[in-house]
Amino acid sequence: MRRIACPERDDWQQTAETCGFDFHTIDGERYWDERAYYAFTLAEIENEIEAATTEIEAMCLELVGRAVDDEEYLTRLKIPESFWPFIAASWYDDQPSLYGRLDLAFTGNGPAKLLEYNADTPTSIFESAVFQWTWLEQAIERRIIPQSADQYNSIHERLIEAWTKIAPGAHLHLTGTAGNSEDLGTLAYLQDTAMQAGLSTTLIDIEDIGWRASGGFVDLDNRDMKLVFKLYPWEWMFRDAFGSKLAEAATRWVEPPWKAILSNKGVLPLLWEMFSGHPNLLAAYFEDDPRARELGASFVRKPLYSREGANVALVSEAVPFAQREGPYGSEGFVRQDLAPIRKFSEQFAVLGSWLVDHTPCGLSIREDETPITGNTSRFLPHAIL
Repeated sequence: MRRIACPERDDWQQTAETCGFDFHTIDGERYWDERAYYAFTLAEIENEIEAATTEIEAMCLELVGRAVDDEEYLTRLKIPESFWPFIAASWYDDQPSLYGRLDLAFTGNGPAKLLEYNADTPTSIFESAVFQWTWLEQAIERRIIPQSADQYNSIHERLIEAWTKIAPGAHLHLTGTAGNSEDLGTLAYLQDTAMQAGLSTTLIDIEDIGWRASGGFVDLDNRDMKLVFKLYPWEWMFRDAFGSKLAEAATRWVEPPWKAILSNKGVLPLLWEMFSGHPNLLAAYFEDDPRARELGASFVRKPLYSREGANVALVSEAVPFAQREGPYGSEGFVRQDLAPIRKFSEQFAVLGSWLVDHTPCGLSIREDETPITGNTSRFLPHAIL
């Protein structure tokens, strides 16, 4: 694994905007950054990243199978009790998952380590699946990178294939917060993949969803919402005014309710309990667990629910050396062992390993001057050399 500086395409911004990637710059700062790329060997991709992702996903699914029937697990995850049957039913009905992203610490020396699982509402899918592939093709063509370069990336094809399995020929509603440009871009991209798979689609802001008195969610045309992709976290849906209607609606959700278990950072200590010592896991405990003392005075403190690194703190010898503010933490915290950290040109890199239909199929890289990945951390492409 190397970070290699390279020239950027002189027309990359125009290329981005032409294909709808209008959030390439955030608050005047680069989000997409192709002044360097991360290079991997094929062996690293296959043996360290892809294999680790397969192993972690299997452990996570085993955890869900145990948690849906375990009141202690669901209580520790702070999932409201009224939704336990709703979650369990989605698991036993085998409701399918479309995609997810494992965030991994990987230095090129030693096994990849799970930092967290973005199992419910992962973004950066468009730039991972499409725009970094466009970069690869044009960078080869313009001799920015070697002619033999490749990329670990079959996300786009896998998404189309997954939609054909989830609901062939169905009508799909896609919803989220349409006022957020990144969320809207993600929804538009997933809408495109669904349409390529033969589904008809409707995009609707989550605030515009209605409820029919006779039962069921409806769109602005009073059309039943039978299949819905939501870019909106389950923990928010449980708290929202319409949350009490979820169990009685006939709607099938993507991601399914059982993903509420995996999108919670409480799975980190639960995985460690089940698979203690696994090479792809970091030791982790709920903060109120006396065993958390085993981590000593150096650890990562994470809220059970958090987005974009908010309220995460890295602590060394009882002193925080990196942290991000935010609104999370009321449900409690977990403590996780500090992952091995390696700087690449004074940057910290976190790998996003993508799964579609539970199959590893792509890689994204986010980097920052601090070891906590946040909303403005830059996205860099990668190549296999």
